[in-house]
Order: sequence, then C-alpha cells, then structure tokens
Amino acid sequence: MSIPIAAPEPLAQGTLRVTPLGGLGEVGRNMTTFEYGGKILIVDCGVLFPEEHQPGVDLILPDFEPIKHRLDDIVGVVLTHGHEDHIGAVPYLLRLKQDIPLIGSGLTLALVEAKLKEHRIKPYTLTVTEGQQESVGPFDLEFIAVNHSIPDALAVAIRTPAGLALATGDFKMDQLPLDGRITDLRAFARLGEEGVDLFLVDSTNADVPGFTPTERSIGPVLDQVIGKAPRRVIVASFSSHVHRVQQVIDAAHAHGRRVAFLGRSMVRNMTIAEQLGYLHVPENVLIDYKKARDLPDDRIVYMSTGSQGEPMAVLSRMANLDHAIEPGPGDTVILASSLIPGNENAVYRVIDGLTKLGANVVHKANARVHVSGHAAAGELLYCYNILKPKNVLPVHGEYRHLMANARLAQDTGIAEENTIIGSNGTVVDLKDGKATVAGQHDIGFVYVDGSTVGEITDADLKDRRILGEEGFVSVIVVVDSATGRIISGPEIHARGVAEDDSVFDDVAPKIVAALKEAAGNGVRDNHALSQIVRRTIGRWVNQKLRRRPMIVPLVIEA
Repeated sequence: MSIPIAAPEPLAQGTLRVTPLGGLGEVGRNMTTFEYGGKILIVDCGVLFPEEHQPGVDLILPDFEPIKHRLDDIVGVVLTHGHEDHIGAVPYLLRLKQDIPLIGSGLTLALVEAKLKEHRIKPYTLTVTEGQQESVGPFDLEFIAVNHSIPDALAVAIRTPAGLALATGDFKMDQLPLDGRITDLRAFARLGEEGVDLFLVDSTNADVPGFTPTERSIGPVLDQVIGKAPRRVIVASFSSHVHRVQQVIDAAHAHGRRVAFLGRSMVRNMTIAEQLGYLHVPENVLIDYKKARDLPDDRIVYMSTGSQGEPMAVLSRMANLDHAIEPGPGDTVILASSLIPGNENAVYRVIDGLTKLGANVVHKANARVHVSGHAAAGELLYCYNILKPKNVLPVHGEYRHLMANARLAQDTGIAEENTIIGSNGTVVDLKDGKATVAGQHDIGFVYVDGSTVGEITDADLKDRRILGEEGFVSVIVVVDSATGRIISGPEIHARGVAEDDSVFDDVAPKIVAALKEAAGNGVRDNHALSQIVRRTIGRWVNQKLRRRPMIVPLVIEA
C-alpha cells in the first residue's frame, strides 16, 4: 500500500490507532504505540546500534516526538522480552516521565530494572506471566508465551472495542527448546477463533525458507569444539542470550573446564538470570576472570561480549591486544551469534585480527554455532493459517523482510489491500475489522552520543564522515575592517590530506585575488568573505587534489 505523507487527522471515536515509531525498515529500536479513547499503550522501546556511516554514535533511539506532548496519556509500556532492541531505550523514555508503568515478564523486568538503576531511575513495574490478563486503561491485555533466543518472551493480545490486535514481539517455533517453553499455538488458535483484526508480526526471517533449527542443535557442536580445543576457549555471544550461555556452561563442565564471564553486561545479565533460576550453573564452574588467568589454558572458557565487532566490547579489544587476555596460537574463539545487518565489516575485521594472532576462529560460516531466534517462512505460514487475521502489519525487519512477510500473508489468502507495508511513523487506524493508513509522521533518528541525546544531527555525522575520509583544511586571513585590504595571510593548514602544507602555495594568490576583488566591490561582511575563501580553495582542492575535505575559513577583522 502507498503511504500518504501527511499528518493524521484527529483520532475518530471508537477507532484504535497504531503507530510504529521504530523497527520498520531496520533491525532495531522496536517501538509501537496503540491509542484508543485518548490513552496510549506502548509496546517495546528499544535501541538501534550504529553502523559505520554513523561515526561516534553510541546508540540510536526511537523518535519520541509524536508522543512527547502526550506523556500523561501513556498508560503503560509492555516489554515483550529483554533484548536491547526492545528495552534499550526505556531509560530515555522514562527520563521524560519516570512514573510510566512498565509491564513484562520477570526476567525482562529484572534486566530493565538493572539498566534503569545505572540511570538512577526506579520504575513502576507490573510483572506478568503467560496466560495472564490485565486491564490497563482502555486496553484489555492478554499475554501469550512465545519462544525466542531469550527466556520469558511474551506476545501480547490487545483488545479494545475497535478490535483485537496481536503483537508477537520476536518469536520462533522451536519445538525442543532448552527450557521446554514453546510458542503457545493453542492460544494463537483460540485468538484466531475469536478473530484477530490486526496482526503485527516479526519479519526478521521472513525471507528465509523452511523452519529455524532448534537451539539444541548447537549443543553437540559446542561440545565438540570445546572438547577438542588444546588451549583457552573464548566464546562471544549476546549478553542476554541465556540459552546460548547455558549450553556453553554445560559443554565446559562436561570437559572439566571452568567458565569466566567477561564484559559488564554479560556479568550483570547472567547474574540476574542465575538468581531468577533461568540459568543453571553447576557448583564450582564459574570463576572470576582475574583468578581464571591462574588456571591451566586447557581448563578455562571465557564467555564474552563483542560478537558484533563493537569497538569497545571485549572481543574487539582482545583482537586489538587492548585487553588483559591476549589470544594467541592454540586458542579457540567461537562467535556464537548472528550478524546483525550493517555489522558485517566490523565482525570480519575482528575475525581477521584474531586469526592473525594465531587463534582458531569458529563462526556461523564454518560451523553450526548459532541458530536464529526468529521464525522463518514456514513458521510464519503456520501462524497465518492458524490466526487467519483480517489485516497484517509486518514489523521488526528491513524493507525486504517486511515485503517477504507480506507476500507470505497473501499466499495464505489475505488480500493485498489488507497487508500494510509501513515505515516508521506510518499511522494505521483500525475500526470494524478494517485497517487503513491514516497518515505519516516525519520520523527521524535520535542519536545518543556520549552524554548528549538528540543533539547530534545527520549534518554533524556528514561532517564527521568528511573529516574521516577527506581530511581538514583551515584558512586564516586578517583583513582591514575599513578597507577590506589583507593585512596577514592567507595562512593554510591541513590535516589528513596526505600532502605537505606547501602544496597550498599555489592557491594562496587565488585567495588573495578573490578577496581583493570582493573588497573592490565593497564587500565587508565577515561571513561573505569567509564563503569566498571557502569556495576558492574548495574549487582548487577538488580540481588539483581530487579531494573534498572539510574547509574552515577564518576571516579576522583588524
């Protein structure tokens, strides 16, 4: 469906308005608002991790702009599971209003509360379990067990007089999960009988045919790799992947090795998971990493963060020999995770760096050390046939994933006009079983850069890229404020341009001539003179050096 680029009309009575503020056209910053009767329910509030073309950025948040002026109308935030792309932006939302209630499963809320503690925020929370029903404002919520790559994930059915919406969160249909907790298809079937008016469904693996392999299939591979490793083993995974960590611990224990957690988030999350009973650790298996260095090399497994090549994460620092643990010949490094789109180059740099140090690097391309946490096409087809939804809004994925998901829905008999391919900010209104696109908010990227939130713009990032790729040229000129005559300069300095500053001797007379002409025409404005300098040297650098550096002219009046 085509999306009208227009602000939506005021919400009509008896209508449910659904607006994704993140997670469409990208893998991350998942967040969707549901509005009915003047009240707003939010499902998920996650972050997106920056790519190489966003230098210096720490995190990317959903754009809260459409709800900033309506914080008092928010009745709660439902968190489907504890991954960063679904909970990571919660602290930034609660900075705007700290008493917004958070609703989720035990593990999910424990992970969020630990994160909020670092931001000195104590949240209002409501812990729910599968099968539980809660009324929050005008929304009647039912929580349904779904299987994912983290325990305690929930889908949420949202009932209003306008209709029933079902948001899956991230899910798959692992029939042999480690914790025995499968996606509750009986509940899906019951909702299908009731009638699902709008289905918001995970699209991440919609373009992958067949079925996602079971998590248990990784266990024997990890056991074999760890069993054969001659020296130290370093396993990198997401810091919240409890099932993956459990299998590493089991394999290490089976081969007489102890396990040390590396990385603040890994230590924090696994401590929480063990305390709540989601992670089962045999006695005397865990060891502090400082003490672990005293063990024989063939008796230790390090469980670390950094599987996505993040520059400051443990594995990247190891590859750069910037960590107390330095991988070397005979060590085995296992990357037990997927590649998030956009991170491929960073991950392969880490793999190359570890290989150069002599380590044996085992990853998804050469061994089954990862399976996805998302439903593939075969599983999604089952969902569509069980639920028979009237309308579908694919979410959680890049554009190709959304399109693939919509095609699957249409293959099962859902009309094309009832499958909505939206983008962040698309406004969908639901009434009497019919979903229509009601408008489009202008949604942008909100960058977290150090301690600043939302201050960095795309123009700033463009400047950073230019600085990194093309270099920097400064030009200082002192002019007489009365006559415009040059008193001193131009003094030209360059950084990152590769040539000696003397190369600019040829352009200095051109700058002098341009300023002299401007003075003769009566130009005295400092900004206008600076732009003349910028254009003159910019044109010359482009023609002679084939570069487009950042040019900073400084015209000083005397």
